[in-house]
Amino acid sequence: MKVSAVILAAGKGVRMVSALPKILHPVAGKPMTAHIIDQVKAAGISDIVLVIGFGRQQVEEALSERQIKFVVQEQQLGTGHALMQAAEAVDHDGQVLVLAGDTPLLTAALLKELIDYHKEQGAKATVLSCMTDNPYGYGRIIRDNEGYLERIVEEKDADADQKTIKEINSGIYCFDAGLVFDCLSQLKNNNAQQEYYLTEVFEIMKRENKPVAVFMSPDSESVYGINDREQLAFAESVIRRRKNLELMKGGVTISDPLSTFIDSEVKIGPDTVILPFTLIEGSTVIGQNCVIGPGTRISSSLIGNGVHIESSRINEAEIADDCNIGPFAYLRPGVVLHNGVKVGDFVEVKKSIIGENSKIPHLSYVGDAQVGKGVNIGAGTITCNYDGQHKYPTVLEDGVFIGSNTNLVAPVRIGKNSTTGAGSTITKDVEENSLAIERAPQKNISGWAKRSKE
Repeated sequence: MKVSAVILAAGKGVRMVSALPKILHPVAGKPMTAHIIDQVKAAGISDIVLVIGFGRQQVEEALSERQIKFVVQEQQLGTGHALMQAAEAVDHDGQVLVLAGDTPLLTAALLKELIDYHKEQGAKATVLSCMTDNPYGYGRIIRDNEGYLERIVEEKDADADQKTIKEINSGIYCFDAGLVFDCLSQLKNNNAQQEYYLTEVFEIMKRENKPVAVFMSPDSESVYGINDREQLAFAESVIRRRKNLELMKGGVTISDPLSTFIDSEVKIGPDTVILPFTLIEGSTVIGQNCVIGPGTRISSSLIGNGVHIESSRINEAEIADDCNIGPFAYLRPGVVLHNGVKVGDFVEVKKSIIGENSKIPHLSYVGDAQVGKGVNIGAGTITCNYDGQHKYPTVLEDGVFIGSNTNLVAPVRIGKNSTTGAGSTITKDVEENSLAIERAPQKNISGWAKRSKE
């Protein structure tokens, strides 16, 4: 039978103290609700509806590529009211999984277990619960004398005895879709918040003798909800811990997981070593047999095999096999390094293609450049690519040797196997197999030091 999913995500998240909708706050590199969407899909559910409200334009823009449907809850009148908004977007002949948009630690495995249990029990509704030592803020699961669900009491409506109950409602449910939408029409808002509680549908179903089940999660971590920045930080630590374990099981060495921060979408090949104080972010892909770090930050970059990167910043760059980067190098967006390239200490490269086995060993800036194979760029070289209004290209053909402290004033082309003399400012193209020198003749003034003091 078909299973749809509805994620309730219309609230502002006041305790986040933020202009950004709570569900868009990033956890390990992507919005918290994106984690939920991805796990729902991994559980085999493709029909996903997101109920949005506060900051809905931002939410739609951020999540538009994830192939989900959006419905709007104009007024936030409770979880029952939120689910009502999805009535026309869900197939009433199947089952519907209902989730909260602020539980990024959910796993596909747990969702599958919930759905399977719901079907095995022949239930019309199943609550996902868990035990926790600190139930504050959650609805409590009230069971009858035989251990079955009697009702769910929200924190603000619970009496002193009920607040001592440690089994809590996760806010995640599986329903017979047609039945739950029928029950929603019977909800009342006679409670402390004057809201339409989704949990009241369980009492309605029980009065109608419909089977209701409770499935207890084996852990409380997976249903952990985010309401403030402290909880956000905890969720971040959990997802990063899970990611590190996943990579280590796949053959990656992480020498100190506690000081290594890797986003959830990153991919790393076996026998790569990640050293301490390294951040790897976004959609980065790293190959095999690399050594990354220490003290390195890589964002959304493609890195080949056998690459060494030490104490450097890499942002939206492509690095082929056997390159050696750093220490203290900065590769900016648009950089492409071919095989065997060396980019050394205090080198900045921006929007440039560096050919095979070329070297920029130290203290240089290369921007908007096309560098051929086997090129050596001496210390202190600068491509002067910007005139204050426009940027221009520099082309260094195969085998070029750039002397130390050369200024290459773009647009300029240095032909194959040519050399520039140290300290030159090159403003004109240089033909192949040439030596280009542009500097004033040296003049020595004898006795100058003594006369200047007098």
